[in-house]
Amino acid sequence: METLYNLFETLNNLFLIIAAFIRGLFADPQSVWANLTMDVIGFIIVVVIIVLAALILILLERKIAGWTSQRPGPNRLGPRGWFQTIADALKLIGKEDVTPAGADKWIFKIAPMMIFCIPMMTLAVIPFGRGMAPANLDLGIFYFVAMSSISTVAFLMAGWGSNNKYSLLGGMRAVAQMVSYEIPLLFSLLGVVMITQSFNLGVIVDAQATIPFIILQPLAFVIFVIAGMAELNRAPFDLVEADQEVVAGPFTEYTGLRWGLFFLGEYGNMTALSALGATVFLGGWQGPAFLPGYVWFFMKVGVFIFFMMWARWTFPRIRIDHLMHLAWKVLLPLAILNILLTGLGIYIYGFVIGG
Repeated sequence: METLYNLFETLNNLFLIIAAFIRGLFADPQSVWANLTMDVIGFIIVVVIIVLAALILILLERKIAGWTSQRPGPNRLGPRGWFQTIADALKLIGKEDVTPAGADKWIFKIAPMMIFCIPMMTLAVIPFGRGMAPANLDLGIFYFVAMSSISTVAFLMAGWGSNNKYSLLGGMRAVAQMVSYEIPLLFSLLGVVMITQSFNLGVIVDAQATIPFIILQPLAFVIFVIAGMAELNRAPFDLVEADQEVVAGPFTEYTGLRWGLFFLGEYGNMTALSALGATVFLGGWQGPAFLPGYVWFFMKVGVFIFFMMWARWTFPRIRIDHLMHLAWKVLLPLAILNILLTGLGIYIYGFVIGG
């Protein structure tokens, strides 16, 4: 029994043990060079997570699309079609990189790189397990929302830099949609911040040791999921790429790998947002002791991602006026109501405890 307990503790703290071993290779484990080495390793891990997540999720989305539509999905290339994503990646790399003659070349080329880099920056503050946050910031939620909002600028750059009126129109629609849904998304997180009195994601996870915040904040959770899907431009909120209306939006003039970066960024952002939702509402790495914390964390992230994919292939795309109506006249008032109810609940709880 003691052997099993020691084995579990080793697995649960495996990455912390590896980190301590790497720091032990330096004369001073807390030196500048040791800290820099750990930062570089943390960055590499985040990049690997984003790239692998994108490759796996593209295939998973096709499988789920086939399942919901009662169609086979990829089933030819490799065992049950599992090599299809690799073939698509090689195809994109081999395609010609075309830049329109009238485009603003610097803006045109930098936009897809920004889209792809943003999830790497946001995942840096997510605790994957106990003590496993690459950057343990006291303003973790604030940093996450601030970094993710930069993608709005990237979509506008793609639309403007393409020198195409349809691309510009798609970029402006992206800005309108994403700015509108950022507000209820942020407000949905404020209830949790009010309860924990902290923006630190590690503190928020620790506060859910007994009960996850999805139980205390069910309305905020629903608002977060809906606003998050709209923020990611996922169907049924994919008005940015409503190809039957505005060609392919800001992606119209992109080809090859630059076109692929937009969609790799979409899956990276979906992974990052799912990680935030799992951390804030589902207890993060907290879970029964028979599995390591990081396993529980990735399982919860997987549940988020599966739901988003399921919703994409279930609900039809909504109209732009309905999209804005939902953000400003439904989600925003509900988010404000949730903040008021949370404040009232905290006041009553404090009065009862204090009394």
